[in-house]
Amino acid sequence: MDRMDARAEIQDIKRLLLSGDSSFWLRLDDSTMAASTFEQLLFCSSLRRKAIARGLVRPGKLPDPINLGLVGGYSLYPLSELLEHYLDTLGVPANLFSGDYDNYTAEVTDENSPLHAFGPSVLCMLPSPRLATPSGSVLDARDVLETEAQSLVEHLLGLCAAAHDHSQCEVVLANFPLPGRHDIGPFRGRTMGSDWSFRKYVNLELGLGAPAYLHICDLEFLTNRRGAINTEDERAWFESKQPGSPHLLVDLARELANIVVGLRRPPKKVLVLDLDNTLWGGVIGDDGLEGIEIGDTSPRGEAYKAFQRYVKSLKERGVLLAVCSKNDHDKAIEPFEKHPEMVLRMSDFSAFVANWDPKADNIRRMAVDLNLGLDSFVFVDDNAAEVEIVRQFAPEVMSIHLGPDPAQYGTILRDCRQFEPLNVTADDAKRTEQYHSEQERKGLLASAVDMDAYLESLEMKALVNDFNSLDVPRLAQLINKSNQFNLTTRRRTEAEVTALIDDPEHTCFSVRLADRFGDHGLIAIAIAHIDGDRMTIDTWLMSCRVLKRQVEEEVLNELVRRATVNGCAEIVGVY
Repeated sequence: MDRMDARAEIQDIKRLLLSGDSSFWLRLDDSTMAASTFEQLLFCSSLRRKAIARGLVRPGKLPDPINLGLVGGYSLYPLSELLEHYLDTLGVPANLFSGDYDNYTAEVTDENSPLHAFGPSVLCMLPSPRLATPSGSVLDARDVLETEAQSLVEHLLGLCAAAHDHSQCEVVLANFPLPGRHDIGPFRGRTMGSDWSFRKYVNLELGLGAPAYLHICDLEFLTNRRGAINTEDERAWFESKQPGSPHLLVDLARELANIVVGLRRPPKKVLVLDLDNTLWGGVIGDDGLEGIEIGDTSPRGEAYKAFQRYVKSLKERGVLLAVCSKNDHDKAIEPFEKHPEMVLRMSDFSAFVANWDPKADNIRRMAVDLNLGLDSFVFVDDNAAEVEIVRQFAPEVMSIHLGPDPAQYGTILRDCRQFEPLNVTADDAKRTEQYHSEQERKGLLASAVDMDAYLESLEMKALVNDFNSLDVPRLAQLINKSNQFNLTTRRRTEAEVTALIDDPEHTCFSVRLADRFGDHGLIAIAIAHIDGDRMTIDTWLMSCRVLKRQVEEEVLNELVRRATVNGCAEIVGVY
């Protein structure tokens, strides 16, 4: 959005505010997400504050605010205001504690500090890059410098552990930007004693050493993406101890907000792809197999092939792939079966729809077949009209227009930020295979004489396990993304799941299921609180793929067994 357009947009939003029009909030949110400058974003935040002061309430039910702590080696205003505004825009309001300049060590370690009294559920910690400067000479021995770097890493990880141990909070730790000035020239890469090499080493060790409750806000990446010169601001540091330029404040607030929201919301599960001029150049129905553009014989063909490689990498991270195309089915599948340059094949897709029905209708049917909500889907198409139709008739679906240039498709998808996982588990890599196995089970069910015979023929085996540290990433993933068959939809971070493992007041278990068609993986979770002779079911969730297999009865049997072992006289179910 250029300055003239942004100014006109702000004036329109102000008029909506003054008139008390509830559409103010939608326009403000759109303007916030489109804002490209610090000034635009700060003005949006001021409009939000004025609306709250006027009593203009956001429509719809808002979640309870989280307690968010922000501490670090900088002056934290106006970053704190930008962060609070972004979180409100993204639907995760926050009660914000903002620490004093460079007082974070005391705030984290002092039992009587205001931060501890506040009790954050998420703590963002931003140490100054001046902390990551080697104390000796560029000629110091590598082992001496590595020891110094490791000492800094242990200090920061120790602070994060102290914060987590006190309040069981998730911790977001910013790493260090790399310097953008020439300084010692090419020699910087030949010694650990340069700020450049020292910080790179520290950043890598912080990431590799981060426990489950710790999430890295990658300032090294953010400054590299924006440009180190554009993010440095020495005057802002000397005058008011700011982290960097106004550009960096916007990027940093956005990144912190995305991480915090990601702790509460799962990434999207399904990528729905158009075919013609999306996965290849040309129209398969008109140009035929030989006429479509895909492969290394032309720049555009190479771009489509690179896009397919990226799409396939998403599948390997657990994203389900689907096709929704206006085409004859036989023609649509032909490239996947016969073209030698195709990276994607039919076996890569969990759903494949090629017909002449409206795409919004097809995606709705696809959601039913996959037993997933429409808000789990991302739809991409090169045709702006098709994207707009899906936005209008299936607004829950995130719809993305790819445009005319296939060289940009991978970039657009990478930057949409809809598929960013907190963790990638072994179960994620098997997800497409599990959905294919489910289709085989449905075929068997259709041919079975009765349900008992069908279930017996599956040869099912269930394994019940107490919560353990190895399963924590998958347990947290299911707890935070399962909506449909989840009795309470209470969310828990990995840190909170870990804390349950040895908690004597809770009994917690998971269920894995396998049958003759394959392994479903971890498909059910139960968490129960024991209080005297009463057991209360805090969380009970199951994968929709295993309903009506009698697994739910097995889970209830296990809850009853554990209640008996713990001397409980009654079980209370919460819905």
